[in-house]
Amino acid sequence: MGKFIYDGTVKVDFDDRTLVHLQVVIGTKLRRNEAFHFTWKDDASIGDGRTTVWVHPRCSLVYKFYGGRRPQLNMAWVEALAFTANSPSGLYVVPEPKEGDPVPGGNHEAH
Repeated sequence: MGKFIYDGTVKVDFDDRTLVHLQVVIGTKLRRNEAFHFTWKDDASIGDGRTTVWVHPRCSLVYKFYGGRRPQLNMAWVEALAFTANSPSGLYVVPEPKEGDPVPGGNHEAH
């Protein structure tokens, strides 16, 4: 289980596989100087609600991985997460699609 830490105060657990995909999407947006909302569902132990943070190029982010090996990237999942990050509601975790599955707004979607 990895940990995403926002500005040193907001901490949330994600499994390492999810966290590495979020890191790619967030890093891409920040390299482009694009700010966005990032929302996740809180654990039942802290109220079962949701948290949203405003991610911007000057915020402090830490990705803490507990596994020793970097998980293999699923580019279909990266595309699906990037699609949410570029939407008005901002980034949120969507289920991992299989490689090659159509992704909303992605290159594989039939038009």
